[in-house]
Amino acid sequence: MTPLETEIVSLKKELISMWMLVQSQMNKAKEAMVTFDKDLAREVLIKEKRVNSFELKIDRDCENIFALHCPVAIDLRFLLAALKINTNLERIGDIAAGIAFYVVESAENFGIKSLESTSMLHMYEEAVNILIDTRIAFEKEDTALARSIFKRDEVLDEINENAPIAIAELIKEDLNSIPEALYILSIIRKLERVGDQSKNIAEEIIFYVEAKILKHLDSGKRKIGGE
Repeated sequence: MTPLETEIVSLKKELISMWMLVQSQMNKAKEAMVTFDKDLAREVLIKEKRVNSFELKIDRDCENIFALHCPVAIDLRFLLAALKINTNLERIGDIAAGIAFYVVESAENFGIKSLESTSMLHMYEEAVNILIDTRIAFEKEDTALARSIFKRDEVLDEINENAPIAIAELIKEDLNSIPEALYILSIIRKLERVGDQSKNIAEEIIFYVEAKILKHLDSGKRKIGGE
């Protein structure tokens, strides 16, 4: 391999390692929420520093490759995509830390019935699965899988849109559940943003593999582009 190819392979491995860490952060935040494990939630908060360190290192590595190798064509597209994917992964890491913070701050555990009635557990599972599939699409340069993210994100959007009604029903049943209900609503909002970040990542995968820019296209045009 050329020096540039070696650098790009190394950078891709770094991004995948960061992806796995962020994925772990999301899973641990969920477990902490379901089991009301404040120690596990604090672990997520502490490891957020590792996510931030990954972001800074990947940014520096991209800058060094630009400076030393002046990449063009697909190599240039990969580096531009890597910078944006890096930012999106860091934001998902922030979301995981935010959910963990709610667990630490909450005075009472979250009831499973409340988590299920608001569809939050289903939403959480789907958000993590979408994150996993964007990683697989990135590793395999699978643009068909990347395009599937746009449709799957609609499930998260729908749950988010219906959340106020579900939360109102929860509060109506028990006025003492107001603090819990507000935490759940906030987590749903955060999970919706995980979907948005994953869509951004999917767009970047398509950009660097196919040289197609999907930014600012509506969902209908995205689907046409993927057909």
